[in-house]
Amino acid sequence: MTTQDKGRPPAPGGLDPLAGLRTPQDPPCDVYLTGTVFLDIIFTGLASAPVRGTESWAGGMGSSPGGVANMATALARLGLRTTLAAAFGDDHYGEYCWDALAQGERIDLGPSRRVRGWHSPVTVSMAYEGERTMVSHGHEPPPGEPAPRCPPRARAAVAALADGAPAPWIAEAARHGTRVFADVGWDDSGRWDLDALTDLEHCEAFLPNAEEAVRYTRADSPEAAAHLLAERVPLAVVTLGAEGAYAVDAGTGETARVPALAVEALDPTGAGDVFVAGFVTGTLAGWPLADRLAFAGLTAALSVQEFGGSLSAPGWAEVAAWWRHVRSRGTRYPGVLEHYAFLEELLPAATGGSRPWPLRRAVPTIGFRPGD
Repeated sequence: MTTQDKGRPPAPGGLDPLAGLRTPQDPPCDVYLTGTVFLDIIFTGLASAPVRGTESWAGGMGSSPGGVANMATALARLGLRTTLAAAFGDDHYGEYCWDALAQGERIDLGPSRRVRGWHSPVTVSMAYEGERTMVSHGHEPPPGEPAPRCPPRARAAVAALADGAPAPWIAEAARHGTRVFADVGWDDSGRWDLDALTDLEHCEAFLPNAEEAVRYTRADSPEAAAHLLAERVPLAVVTLGAEGAYAVDAGTGETARVPALAVEALDPTGAGDVFVAGFVTGTLAGWPLADRLAFAGLTAALSVQEFGGSLSAPGWAEVAAWWRHVRSRGTRYPGVLEHYAFLEELLPAATGGSRPWPLRRAVPTIGFRPGD
């Protein structure tokens, strides 16, 4: 599969959210990403955190591509033509991750590379009490940056901003009309210097969580932080955890707040990535700001009810099944029906039949083959 495969249909059981917007002149890629792919090994069902000097048994376990693969999978399952540039080891872990993404999720790995003699980074994630603890191991890949300085043409790109470390591909992508959505990680330096995020000037949207937003802006609330960030970037979106999300559109002055859905979380791994994927999908499809926030929150809420990051990313079948479940019990979810009414017109093309919600995903494990 290549970035030239413009006719590629959406994933089975899904829809193409951009179907009515596509033209022959469109770039071959909807969303471009680059970053590190980990092999994630996830343990769930732990009664508590592991105790030093003891052995803990987990009720559940799964393996999947992680790291930037969480975001790439979430985008692909929502029907966006996704291209990933990453380094993959030539060990069994790297082979598994490559096949899971290219064959299982139909993600274009054209700009990616296999690195001979380099073993894949690994993360072990332990989920308990609605939180997670992770242990990771990996080495820098040999020289040869996986992100090309001239990235492929794309409608959008998702970038992880780094303090004081500009990535040349971000400016190059923006210069060629790609809409760049940015998130950011924890600042281990403790400086929290917004001016050090030099690539922010090339971004259309910035999506930090509440603590990150407050620390970067020194604001007294996440909402105030969102308004300060909107002075730096056209669209600021601050995720508020159990409180939902708040967004400010600097161009129109519009603000939107959507509450979070109350769900029982099994594993929060990758929920932030899934939120960004949902928001990017709605933005490229041209939805109103409040609908984009609601959809992003829904996809994140569906993801935390399953194992792992890329494993748990929902597709349109999950969204459709959830909407049927909520709509059939309308009197129990009056506020939810209001926030998600836009799904009524969007979902008829989605398949999934009468499958009940919640849906359960099969949990793949390294070494298993279909039918085993």
